[in-house]
Amino acid sequence: MTSLLHVLRTAVLAVGLGLCLWGAIALGTPSPAEAVEFNKEILVNSDFSGQVLTDASFTKANLRNANFSNTDLQGVSFFGANLESANLENANLINSTLDSARLVRANLTNAVLEGAFAFNAKFDGATITGADFTDAMVRDDVQKKLCAVAEGTNSVTGRNTYDTLDCP
Repeated sequence: MTSLLHVLRTAVLAVGLGLCLWGAIALGTPSPAEAVEFNKEILVNSDFSGQVLTDASFTKANLRNANFSNTDLQGVSFFGANLESANLENANLINSTLDSARLVRANLTNAVLEGAFAFNAKFDGATITGADFTDAMVRDDVQKKLCAVAEGTNSVTGRNTYDTLDCP
């Protein structure tokens, strides 16, 4: 009797597992999450505030006057993007790519740009009060311009903007 009970339990378990497998195949198994791409899009005046956009790509996108305040942009690519007058206040830009981006008159108040690659980025007229540039890659001439206006302490990291730019 015990062996018949064992066989029945095994059969019920096998049927149950088979139904689960069939359901997964019929309904489709979820694929891994993919990063959102906005490459070459015209997104003037768009509002992305408060969103989680980690690893998204905005390569060569027109983001003039876009709102990225309080947005998680960790690992995002803004390569060659136009971020003129964009609001990046309190944005998390850790390890982001800002190379060749145009951040003219952008608001980077309290943004964290730790480890960002911004070698050819233009920051003319940008507000960087409290921004954290720890280990960010910027050209020497850009660093000098940023040091001339650097002030404040980042509210998240507690680091002084001037110090994070390695100002002389």
